[in-house]
Amino acid sequence: MIGTRDGSLLWILLLSAASVAGSWALACATPFAALAALAATRMGRRDGLLLMAVAWFASQAVGFGIHHYSHSSKTLMWGGAIGTAAIVSLLAARWAERRARGGSALQLGAAYLGAVAGYKGMLVLWSLVLGGIGIALSPTYFAQGFVRDGAILLALLLLYRGLVAIGVPAAARGRLAAA
Repeated sequence: MIGTRDGSLLWILLLSAASVAGSWALACATPFAALAALAATRMGRRDGLLLMAVAWFASQAVGFGIHHYSHSSKTLMWGGAIGTAAIVSLLAARWAERRARGGSALQLGAAYLGAVAGYKGMLVLWSLVLGGIGIALSPTYFAQGFVRDGAILLALLLLYRGLVAIGVPAAARGRLAAA
């Protein structure tokens, strides 16, 4: 029998694998905001941070190993920028989720909005240093990412609920564990 801690580790692996698949299919457009919102509402802080780090590492491995990203200093710096944005997205999602009132759907929605704001905000800050502010502030790219990550969040939530329903243990999380 798998305990709740093992269940959390299992979910880190499952969600990271889903992240790799998405990263490969979407040319490294890893859905960090979706992962952050799900982690904020379904995992403890440490496990959520571990998920974001593993998903970031996996996305970098796909980018450099499969998509053959350039090894230029700017590309490597953008990789680091994306990693910090992924962590900030989780922290923002957890902050927003804790302040949301209502049921788990409202908390998940708040977590997603917080994750998007944290992720995008950090990328905008990094673009001031690394260049690309026009892309970072593009309403078109923002809308595409928002909708794509929102759809992926719903798919991941359905996957999570479906697997828990057939006996896969839920990730360790005090509140919302049964949501």
